[in-house]
Amino acid sequence: MISICTTPDCHDMVAAIFDFDGTLADTADLWHDVDVDFLGRRGIVPDADYSQRLAALGFAAGAQYTIERYGLNETVEDICAEWQDMGAQRYRSCVTLRPGAQAYLTRLRNDGIPCALATTNDPIILEAMERIDVCELFDARVYGVEVPHGKDHPDIYLEAARRLGVQASSCLVFEDIAPAIHAARRAGMSTCGVRANDATQPVEAVRDAADYWVDDWRDLA
Repeated sequence: MISICTTPDCHDMVAAIFDFDGTLADTADLWHDVDVDFLGRRGIVPDADYSQRLAALGFAAGAQYTIERYGLNETVEDICAEWQDMGAQRYRSCVTLRPGAQAYLTRLRNDGIPCALATTNDPIILEAMERIDVCELFDARVYGVEVPHGKDHPDIYLEAARRLGVQASSCLVFEDIAPAIHAARRAGMSTCGVRANDATQPVEAVRDAADYWVDDWRDLA
């Protein structure tokens, strides 16, 4: 495994694509609370792997997965609406970027490297944030609701490259989950695994899947 270089040109990066939750922001505990609260209202305790499974799926696919896994007699639309409401309330004032993340994003853009956000999170939730302006931080933004599949498929990364106007092979994707890294590599992109502040992150699986690795954004910024 190669440690990521401290200068962006060391891996021929023309454009960068970033995940948000876990990668740029510490939101694992927040979404765990949402999962516990949501299922708790239905008298269900989430299984240990539930949150990790949802991370790659996005809202609609995650809702369908939840319905099937727990036998819920509810619609995908109703579950997504409830998650949007629960998430937006928490994101509005609580979420901040991880130390060094904004400085690294600023550095890349100052060096002429365009940056895109590729997230399965919902635009209603992220655009409700008071402390982070995703429209200001990124040259392009792609949300899970805008592509056919979750991050176990390369759709969201290919769309991000298209919106940035670059070839997939010129992009470096920053992610904290292994399925997403595998999908980005299938799209022909280079990948950088990011250590998340999440006790459930399978660190070795993420490291092994990625071309590069970063423990702390402050090491790069």
